[in-house]
Amino acid sequence: MGVALSKAVQWSSSDVDKLENTPLNEAILTEILLFTEQFGARHSQEARLMFREPLQWKTSLEASDFKTEYDISGESVMSQQSDEDGHPLLQLTPPDITVYTFYHLSNLLQLAEDKKMKEVQACLESNRNPLMKIFGNSSTTVEGEDLLFNILKQLDTKLLSIAVKQISREGRLSPAAVDMEVDQLKSFCATGENRVLKSVRYTSDYVFSNGCRSPPWRQIDGEICSLIIETCDTEPTLFITCSASGVFINEGVNGEGGENSYRRKSDVFKDLATLLKNKSLHFADAINEQDFASLEVQSTKKILHVEAVDAEETGQTLRSYDHREKNVPEKARQQLVRNKPGGRKKKLEPSLKWKNLGLTSPHDVGEEKKARKSGESKKVLEYCTKSPVSENKKKANFSGSSLPGCQSSQKIKTPGGADDFSESSSEGEEDEEQPDRRAETTTDLPSEYWQIQKLVKYLKGANQTATVIALCSLRDFNLVQETCQLAIRDVGGLEVLINLLDTDEIKCKIGSLKILKVISCNSQIRRAIADLGGLQTMVSILDSPDKELKCLAAETIANVAKFRRAHRMVRQRGGIKRLVELLDCVPDCVSLSTKQERDVEVARCGALALWSCSKSTRNKKAIRRAGGIPLLARLLKSPQKNMLIPVVGTLQECASERSYRIAIQTEGMIEDLVKNLSCDNQELQMHCASAIFKCAEDKRTRDLVRQYDGLKPLVMLLGEAENKQLLAATTGAIWKCSISMENVAKFQEYKALETLVGLLTDQPEEVLVNVVGALGECAQIPENLATIRKSGGIQPLVNLLSGTNHALLVNVTRAVGACANDPANMVIIDRLDGVRLLWSLLKNPNPEVQASAAWAICPCIENAKDAGEMVRSFVGGLELIVNLLKSPNINVLASVCAAIAKIAKDVENLAVITDHGVVPMLANLTNTVDDKLRRYLAEAITCCCTWGRNCVSFGEAGAVAPLVRYLCSKDPAVHQATARALFELSKDPENCITMHENGVVKLLLVMIGSTDEILQEAAASCVANIRHLALANEKAKYG
Repeated sequence: MGVALSKAVQWSSSDVDKLENTPLNEAILTEILLFTEQFGARHSQEARLMFREPLQWKTSLEASDFKTEYDISGESVMSQQSDEDGHPLLQLTPPDITVYTFYHLSNLLQLAEDKKMKEVQACLESNRNPLMKIFGNSSTTVEGEDLLFNILKQLDTKLLSIAVKQISREGRLSPAAVDMEVDQLKSFCATGENRVLKSVRYTSDYVFSNGCRSPPWRQIDGEICSLIIETCDTEPTLFITCSASGVFINEGVNGEGGENSYRRKSDVFKDLATLLKNKSLHFADAINEQDFASLEVQSTKKILHVEAVDAEETGQTLRSYDHREKNVPEKARQQLVRNKPGGRKKKLEPSLKWKNLGLTSPHDVGEEKKARKSGESKKVLEYCTKSPVSENKKKANFSGSSLPGCQSSQKIKTPGGADDFSESSSEGEEDEEQPDRRAETTTDLPSEYWQIQKLVKYLKGANQTATVIALCSLRDFNLVQETCQLAIRDVGGLEVLINLLDTDEIKCKIGSLKILKVISCNSQIRRAIADLGGLQTMVSILDSPDKELKCLAAETIANVAKFRRAHRMVRQRGGIKRLVELLDCVPDCVSLSTKQERDVEVARCGALALWSCSKSTRNKKAIRRAGGIPLLARLLKSPQKNMLIPVVGTLQECASERSYRIAIQTEGMIEDLVKNLSCDNQELQMHCASAIFKCAEDKRTRDLVRQYDGLKPLVMLLGEAENKQLLAATTGAIWKCSISMENVAKFQEYKALETLVGLLTDQPEEVLVNVVGALGECAQIPENLATIRKSGGIQPLVNLLSGTNHALLVNVTRAVGACANDPANMVIIDRLDGVRLLWSLLKNPNPEVQASAAWAICPCIENAKDAGEMVRSFVGGLELIVNLLKSPNINVLASVCAAIAKIAKDVENLAVITDHGVVPMLANLTNTVDDKLRRYLAEAITCCCTWGRNCVSFGEAGAVAPLVRYLCSKDPAVHQATARALFELSKDPENCITMHENGVVKLLLVMIGSTDEILQEAAASCVANIRHLALANEKAKYG
């Protein structure tokens, strides 16, 4: 990592603290991102090692991006873990962030979602030598650092390998190659109308022994020479620098500029001819119009020195240029071909030398700019012909792509750059980039592949009638097959189909959309459509008066908008508002006229597209702002099942937002969702159950589901065990609904518990999480504990304690803990070694699992026959639970205090945990302001005061004064626990004095009047002890 960052990455020449935007840097950053994001899971122990110095940078993250594992205070965020000096291991004070471990770096990247790449880049730019901060200057290492160093060394090796591959893939210019190309360009400088260039000259006539003309201090950076080239159509004159990595335009040489005048101000091109073609339309036109076959053909090796380029990389280069040429809008090329004199005639074939130099590649790019500037917008259908050069490149592209392992370098860098990751989306959507799979060999391809390619070529050069016929012929193929889909893509058919959408011919648009709708189910095709600007065109078609066109465009958008960049494109082009407008129809009658059927179909397709787009958080907000909620509510009453599926799918996707959940309640949609649970379409049932699952987080929704008799259909759907997606949605809805005890009573009536117990085995984890969660809620009612036991549910629940899924472990520990409240159940749990399994989960790195396990241990200790002996039988168990008092997580601390209160009831166990330092650890926690922790902390102190000098030790540790403040809490449970603790502590005279000084008597006198008898007794006893001490003091003083 150190060598790669110092030698391989490319830093900006204009700003030394910024990384250059290059494919190499992007590849390195991507690898570092993947490595860091997965570090916590792959190397859990090393991830916890603290850096010698923290990594610090300016972040774009905000407090709202962080979750429960972090303490959030206004705009600031702190990790719950801290170092020995109390510094948090992660601290955010916008915009500055400080991180001490790979564990928090990994967490941060997972929370960053669409900002991951930006965070990695900012971190590296601010920490040029991260290894120095991780390991420091000292030669001494702590335990585990050697292993961490080896892991990072492996990453460094991998990064260097990536750099070597990237560099070897690129051509490297030599002084001889530059001189030869300059001589060739000088031969084009002449006078008159036919000249190609005005002049080409070096800035320096002195040639060093290595062939370079640049001064030695610039040769260090790879520069070869500088040129001044005057073209026939560009102003000002071009000042060009030639270097080993390519050629680029600099800021110009003048007397005032000095060294700064050589700074790069353009992209880097592979050679001079390519740069001139890109900058001068006259040069590009002249090159393509003249016949250079008579020129002296020289070997490519003499012209361009290429290092370590094999057959695969040659193919890759061809594909890279072809990719750029294909991305030029077809419309601009068509117009130019038609307007150019002799444009319909066959062009002369360029010589081999100029083809190898790539001079023909960017011509169409220049022509596109020329067409765009002239403002031509006329739609051209008749002339779709490409030049023979372009067709030759298509063949070269295919032959190159057939080489094993050949991938386009353009695949890494997509239009939009880092903004592609600026969407917050659901987990289920596709990754942003996927491997570009192409056919391995030409011999294994079916005949349909070649037939489709011929049809696409006809499309390119056909008139209107032939175009329609070719489109119909294409639809006769099985376009669902991937081979047929890729055949259209490989020959450039996607560009043609998308260009047809810009014509004025309805038939051509319909035919093109029908094909695009089918083939866009392929993930590679949908990305290619987005890259070629197809989404923008489809969004504009949504305004068309033709309803069939609207339907096809919306359905195609639904297929394409499966990834973040597509979500953003649709929103930014106004697509969300247009799609919402498509929902405005009247579908709630059973018999429909032909016009109404078309309206319903338009609304269905619009809902399909919104369903795909709603995986983006920003799009969910855009749908709501566009007025989509009332329209979806109206469509939800439709009797058309094919309409209901995308409507409910959109609603359940959006229900992750609280604003939608409230709207679903207020718009009366719960009743419709419940009604559709009883339909005969399992997909619709699944989406309805999933929507209820998300909405039932709110008590009002749970009550509405019960009021509309939705619980019984949910229980009946548990019988569809073969459909796992439906089963997962149904069990999820039952879990959330069972949070309300009124619903649990209904589930008892419908015999749901017995069915749920039967689903504890042979089910996928997403089903098990929900089933166990529902059982955990139902087990809060004591009558259900016997039902779970008699149904054979205890053993499968205990067996699940050995799993690894964190969500499942949280739910199963809660369920086992609830079951342990029944003594008969506890006997079975003990026999199955369930308590030992619960205790082992205290070692789990996830704080939620730790807390849930500790809560479950409490009823186990309380109801076990010989709890003291059972706890002592766990080797190292008491030390483990005491050490958890160092946890930064409030819920973990509260649960551990509750468990310690149960453990301390056994004298021998209390003596052991006292030896492990439980008293000072509990005392350190007394300054908390969290009422939940206060309650269980006070209970733990109460139970620990009964051993030896613990009562005195708590006073010496400063635990008494903070406890007095607990009596000011508004929680009655805190009052009772605190009064009991103070009573135990008041048995020591010094503690009585401390209490009196802190005004405890006045507070306790109020508590004596409480209706809680335990609180009354504890408060009165504490006051009595203080009074006894005062009387004894007066007696001693006055006799």
